[in-house]
Amino acid sequence: MADDNEDESPAVELGDRDPVEGVPVARISSRLYWPVQKSEIVRKEGDETIRTPDGPRTLADVLADVDETYFQSEHEFMANVRETIGTGPVPTANDS
Repeated sequence: MADDNEDESPAVELGDRDPVEGVPVARISSRLYWPVQKSEIVRKEGDETIRTPDGPRTLADVLADVDETYFQSEHEFMANVRETIGTGPVPTANDS
């Protein structure tokens, strides 16, 4: 049961959020079925802009730098993409 005196505000102050262009690559990978060819990923999702530590890039541009042509699993795909784009903080629109 909820307490009638309970405060409705969030427990943590969220503050202002800076926009980040693109989507996480994990969101795209979750929409795919495995195993899959790289060309099929490009056909289905290549125009999608993903977030990278160097700024937004299309998935097709990232996959052009990946040597693999066939991914057995989502894990293998994500490892290859992360190896190509790197890891780290993603810049926001105000990080210029």
